[in-house]
Amino acid sequence: MRSTLVSLLAVAIAVAAAVANLQGDAGSKCQLEVRLLGESGELIPGVVRFQGADGKTLKVAELVSRGVGLGEELPIQDWYALPKPATVTVPRGTITVTAFSGLETELASLTIDGTGKSARAEIRLKTFWDRRKQRLVSGNTHLHVMKLSREECDRYLADVPKADDLDVLFLSYLERADADQTYISNRYNAGDLSALSATSGVVFGNGEEHRHNFGDFGDGYGHVMLLNIKELVQPVSIGPGIMKTGSDGIPLSRGIQQAKRDGATAIWCHNVFGIESEANWLLGRLDAMNIYDGGQRAGFDERFYQLLNVGLKVPFSTGTDWFMYDFSRVYVPLDGKVTVDAWLKSLAAGRSFITNGPLFEFRVDNSQIGDTVKLTKPGEVMIHGQIRGRTDFQQLEVVRNGEVIATVPTRSDGAHFIAELNKPIQMSSPGWLAIRIPPPDLKGDSTPKNEFGRKLYGHTSPIYVEVAGQSHFNPMVARALLETMKAAQETVRKHGRFDDDQGRSRVLDVYEDATETLKSRLED
Repeated sequence: MRSTLVSLLAVAIAVAAAVANLQGDAGSKCQLEVRLLGESGELIPGVVRFQGADGKTLKVAELVSRGVGLGEELPIQDWYALPKPATVTVPRGTITVTAFSGLETELASLTIDGTGKSARAEIRLKTFWDRRKQRLVSGNTHLHVMKLSREECDRYLADVPKADDLDVLFLSYLERADADQTYISNRYNAGDLSALSATSGVVFGNGEEHRHNFGDFGDGYGHVMLLNIKELVQPVSIGPGIMKTGSDGIPLSRGIQQAKRDGATAIWCHNVFGIESEANWLLGRLDAMNIYDGGQRAGFDERFYQLLNVGLKVPFSTGTDWFMYDFSRVYVPLDGKVTVDAWLKSLAAGRSFITNGPLFEFRVDNSQIGDTVKLTKPGEVMIHGQIRGRTDFQQLEVVRNGEVIATVPTRSDGAHFIAELNKPIQMSSPGWLAIRIPPPDLKGDSTPKNEFGRKLYGHTSPIYVEVAGQSHFNPMVARALLETMKAAQETVRKHGRFDDDQGRSRVLDVYEDATETLKSRLED
């Protein structure tokens, strides 16, 4: 009997201690309401960070971390998506809330007294660049999500793009043997995307990453985004390297043409990744080209500039691949209602600029990005370029035919930076012009970084200049591309696994057709 009473007493003491601890924990917390306002006092979405008196970042459970799916040590993990006002639980004490909205506002911080049970942080953000006044619409053309539950993914897609102030987002399907069982983004159908558009205010479009690798991950024919498709192009992924079955006997070109017959847009992925890119560009089968989607493995001069220098028009695009690990986006002008069709049409017209921070304005005479200036004879054109950014991007650079011909350093303007150039440029021969910031240092760490710890990049698509009816064409670059395609054919012969000679020929014919196209231009 006595032992029973002792046991009951011990249990009672333990329960009382637990209740006391819970009450103590609750008493040490502050309910903090957070609201972001634009300059006119309107509620706006944004990204926020919470820090205690010691400067250490505080974790909050009520908001979606911007670093979902990414490494725990990354700077992006300090930030949270705030698509609308919310209340979060933080330790009592002095709290500093830092916030911004998209790429267009300055960084702002507010320190508040959070020693009570509740507090409120209302932060007004200053806009230094208004895309809406310029009719510009931002988009991410490459996104997949994996290893989340459907509920987690729904919230991620509803909150993060909105908080990032993104306008258009393409969620794409892809396959890889076994691994694709965790690709939660594959499970979203047209109705799901429509529902996300309605709830988030971000326009969601569909897509497919049509791809080929010789091995599990290494080089192959390449990867291409087929956006706004009516149905999946089969096979989604080609060859035994990815799918552990089948052959390498299907070129990407076949799937691209099938999708485009249905009205889809074809965007090459990952810049230099893959050997079929040049051939498809020369054959006129691609609409735009992504760079820095999924990493910064190569620069502009390693493929973009080569294609432009053989007379092709190559609109620049970008995205983030797995999760939204960066601000990466492409802006295009658009009048009227924002739709997937209209946005893609403007992108394919070459009216874009890409960025993960700096914001661009660019004209040559009165011509806009993507236009062609026609000179009857060699002469001057007037360049107007302006770049603004929250982070110091160092300088504006004018690029002509792949070479930097003028630079302007940044200057501070309040809590952001600006570089502006108005200058006549001599065009003694046909060419293309663009502006950019200094490209990322791919091997070192000298490049300025944005709030998420990513190296800054930014580049406009070109404005083209014809002189006396002639467009730009560099024979030396053309001959180098012929050698590139010759090497690609050797790679196909060496590494490809084919069921028969017909399969091998089907792939090699793409390069043969492109080679003949380029040779005829050289002869002209």
